[in-house]
Amino acid sequence: MTPFSGLSEADAAARRRAEGYNELPQADRRTPFRIAIEVLREPMLALLLVGGIVYLVLGDLKEAIILVAFATMSIVITVVQETRTERVLEALRDLTSPRALVIRDGERKRIAGRDVVRGDLIILSEGDRVPADAVLLRCNDLQADESMLTGESVPVRKVAWDHRARSEPQHPGGDDLPQVFSGSLVVRGSGLAEVTAIGVQSEIGKIGQSLATLETEPPRLQAQTRRVVRLFAVLGGGVSLLAVLLYGFMRGGWLDAVLAGIALGMSMLPEEFPVVLTVFMAMGAWRISLARVLTRRAAAIETLGSATVLCTDKTGTLTENRMTIVELRLKDGTVFQPSGKSEMPELFRDLSEFGLLASAPEPFDPMERAFHTLARERLSEASYQHPNWKLAHSYGLRPGLLAVTHLWQADADQPEYVVATKGAPEAIVGLCRLSAADRAALTRSSDAMASAGLRVLGVARATHAGPPWPASPREIEFEFLGLVGLADPLRASIVAAVRECRSAGIKTVMITGDYPATAKAIAHQAGLERGDLITGEQLEKLSEAELTDRVETAAVFARISPNQKLRIVNAYKSKGEVVAMTGDGVNDAPSLKAAHIGIAMGGRGTDVAREASAIVLLDDDFGSIVKAIRLGRRIYDNLRKAMSFIFAVHVPIAGLALLPLVFGLPILFGPIHIAFLEMVIDPVCSLVFEAETEEDDVMRRPPRASDEPLFSRALVLWSLLQGLLAFAAVAAIFIMALRWGMPVPEVRALAFFSLVVVIVSLILVNRSFSASLLTALRRPNRALAVVLIVVAIILALTLLWPFANHLFAFGPLHADDLALTLGAGLVALLVLEMIKPLLHPRLHAAARQTRPLAMDQTPTPTEL
Repeated sequence: MTPFSGLSEADAAARRRAEGYNELPQADRRTPFRIAIEVLREPMLALLLVGGIVYLVLGDLKEAIILVAFATMSIVITVVQETRTERVLEALRDLTSPRALVIRDGERKRIAGRDVVRGDLIILSEGDRVPADAVLLRCNDLQADESMLTGESVPVRKVAWDHRARSEPQHPGGDDLPQVFSGSLVVRGSGLAEVTAIGVQSEIGKIGQSLATLETEPPRLQAQTRRVVRLFAVLGGGVSLLAVLLYGFMRGGWLDAVLAGIALGMSMLPEEFPVVLTVFMAMGAWRISLARVLTRRAAAIETLGSATVLCTDKTGTLTENRMTIVELRLKDGTVFQPSGKSEMPELFRDLSEFGLLASAPEPFDPMERAFHTLARERLSEASYQHPNWKLAHSYGLRPGLLAVTHLWQADADQPEYVVATKGAPEAIVGLCRLSAADRAALTRSSDAMASAGLRVLGVARATHAGPPWPASPREIEFEFLGLVGLADPLRASIVAAVRECRSAGIKTVMITGDYPATAKAIAHQAGLERGDLITGEQLEKLSEAELTDRVETAAVFARISPNQKLRIVNAYKSKGEVVAMTGDGVNDAPSLKAAHIGIAMGGRGTDVAREASAIVLLDDDFGSIVKAIRLGRRIYDNLRKAMSFIFAVHVPIAGLALLPLVFGLPILFGPIHIAFLEMVIDPVCSLVFEAETEEDDVMRRPPRASDEPLFSRALVLWSLLQGLLAFAAVAAIFIMALRWGMPVPEVRALAFFSLVVVIVSLILVNRSFSASLLTALRRPNRALAVVLIVVAIILALTLLWPFANHLFAFGPLHADDLALTLGAGLVALLVLEMIKPLLHPRLHAAARQTRPLAMDQTPTPTEL
């Protein structure tokens, strides 16, 4: 093979057979059937289905149908939501791999990127996506945007490979490297390169391969609920067995004892827990999707509300990933900062116009696009368009002269050419042959702009008589026009989002591959917390233990490589923090997968980043993260309310089923009564509490502790207190009714109605842990109104419809009886509302972190 003929087609085919296609392995697509299988494997849902089968074997067809119906509903909701998510992700992927122009058998051929093989010669031009890692054999002013691999928004210069230079492999990032890397974009110039690595052997492929070694965090909520379900199952089974024995030995009717034991077991079996968890997670994913946030794994919702550290990339996440001119500075120090619709002063028009003339007419380079944008918005059409001007000659960037120079022919009849140049300030100063004093003044101006996080370019102009063209722009005498400061602008929603994160006790940390000065300036603009700035070079010297100590005080990490991002995430995790990591590039993928919550950008994010994440932001808006966290906290709060309600309701139900057995009283409830109560409890938990709006302080309280159990001691105590009060109220009515000589069917109806009314009062009490009853009632909740209306209608039917009256074995109730039931519910409601403020601090105490944050805490540049 010669540098000009390339591989033969036969050689290329042989290498393709030996080494495979130039593509990254993709995760298997999650089909609806596969998602359904995953859902069925969940132990919670499996327990729900098994419970239905058990009831079916016991002959309780109604309860079995109810359980199976809830299981089916949960499966359908989850499958529909996750299938929708996968379809959107499929649409986000590129339809085809980038095409490549190669030389084979001495001829140029356009082929699919996946057909490129090692050893191919590829021709690169402006706008091309590099199909594979390659070394440049020829290079003409070539610059590449490697932000997808490095996180740096500024393109890097490339040079041709020199046999005398070092030949060891290089990594992406930095100027004057002879390598180009798969996935990067050529924004300027052209080149000829020989492919050195394809597919998984490329830099982008190595990052993808590293993901296979990382395990995602298992959902803790499922494990906690699983333990509680097992505990309830064991407890319920034991109590049911004890009830059978008590009834049998005390009364002698073993058949009745078995029926009573079944009723008691039904009252204690925890089938609501898997229903509630599955429905809350599926509905939570749907609610979050309305905020333009896709949940790839519903279990990630539980972790959102407990996030304590948010590690965010800078480029494309905090910033818009586009360069904008934010400052023009003349030789005498006069400054103009374009903002709003302010008109450009006359003094700065030459600086803007010649910066434009030194840019490509149709630019790919983001900095040159910024010059076009400024000129289009601030200059007159004549100054911007130059329709009759012709680009006669140009000089590209060279390692020895970091400047781009264009010679324009303004008029075919005029021999004089207009010359415009822009580039590194020191290069432009050298071309203008300024005095030592002027050089020093401009150096100070340039340093001041750079310290503010700006990318600084100098601009100069000249005239030239015409061909022959000089060998170098150094032979032309230039006039210095001024300095131009460019920046990747902050997203409009960032400051408010960071402030809300701080008020919620979430520490926001920037991790970027950009320079420290730029990172420091962006951190200050975004309002990040005060803290240390750690560079990649400093981090490399730290041991794991030292890094774990340093991350506690760090606010910004600059010049960070992909493997260092992973170290940072692991350091925070080792300190017990719950880590959320945002990113859009391939370099973010390992840390996205290692974090408790990986959040990828859906618009400009890469496939690898999206596959590694649990959550995808469709609109790439950092503010959507805050919405997702708010919803995550709301979902978790509502889940705790539902669990508290379940605990509380099962106490009076089980107590009233056990009380007659212990004291030899008439049996109150049979399986049909318990089934009816389950029909009330399940919709209340799945619909009413899930639809409850967030607490007023949901984003003003710190995250819950990472080791906080869902069923905390305070929550269990509160639930038992509610349940015991409800049991006492209904049991008192039951016993008094018997003493008054009421027939057993009427006593059963009175006790049952009293229990249902008390359950309704528990719904109202549990709608909020912090707000009063009046405040909670002002919150809209249509599901609550619907459920209450349906319950009232069903209760009326059980009294007025003879068939239902006979089925429930109820006697008639009078107005004073109904007033007594309402009184029991009202007493329970008022007593619990008076007790709730005393327990509110304990209910939220376990959720609070010990790291207090001042609401007005804002950083200063020196503190960063």
